[in-house]
Amino acid sequence: MGTFSDSVEVSLSTAGVPLHLLWQGRRYTLAAEPLCWYQRRNWWDEETRAARGDGIGLVDRQIWRVQVHRDGAPAGAALTTFDLVRYQPGERWRIIKVHDAVVELAEGQDFSA
Repeated sequence: MGTFSDSVEVSLSTAGVPLHLLWQGRRYTLAAEPLCWYQRRNWWDEETRAARGDGIGLVDRQIWRVQVHRDGAPAGAALTTFDLVRYQPGERWRIIKVHDAVVELAEGQDFSA
């Protein structure tokens, strides 16, 4: 699947790290340490003006890459990787990318040549 934008509910740890997602009626739980970075946005393309004191979330967006498993999925089911954006103020979350599943290498193949 490619890039898109869809609303998601995110439950956070006390440290502010995503723990659980509720998306399209399904609950997902964090399965690996998430990555977090900030991405510049062209706010002037989306806003008519920047009011004094409205700096949080105006210039940079917080992006989280999380690997999750769907609650209730069979043991050994593949993990899903999402890129989430956190919009501040307001604490809105959106999924902006669902990464394609990684294809596992077949056993016994030699790729060292």
